[in-house]
Amino acid sequence: MYQRDYVLRMIEMIGELIAQILGLLKKRNTKKATQILENAYRDFLKEDASFFRSLPKENLTNSLLQEHNYTDEHLQVLAELFYAEAEIQSAKEQKTLANEYYEKSLILFSFVVENSTNFSIRLEQRINLLEKNMNHSL
Repeated sequence: MYQRDYVLRMIEMIGELIAQILGLLKKRNTKKATQILENAYRDFLKEDASFFRSLPKENLTNSLLQEHNYTDEHLQVLAELFYAEAEIQSAKEQKTLANEYYEKSLILFSFVVENSTNFSIRLEQRINLLEKNMNHSL
């Protein structure tokens, strides 16, 4: 039970962090938002942002699950970080890059939903938001 509580708290903390980043983006402070995101990759997933950014979307889940022993919860955290990354790139008018991160986030969230035994309205809402953002930025 301790492990599950820790994971739930970590996901809650990611939600707060994403809200903070989105707040900074509304104020057009992309530099501070990027700095917070860079730290979040290391704090939550113990790797530099560049490691995750360089992963090709084609084998994103396989690479992380098999080679790096990540769990679905890790993938969910990374999906949230990719979402924040996409929002930052969108605020910088980098639509192609934003779309790439929206797509990576969508791949991870979809994988988590497909492999979960529980239904999560929050994850379904996030998937719908990502699909909407991807269609909007095209």
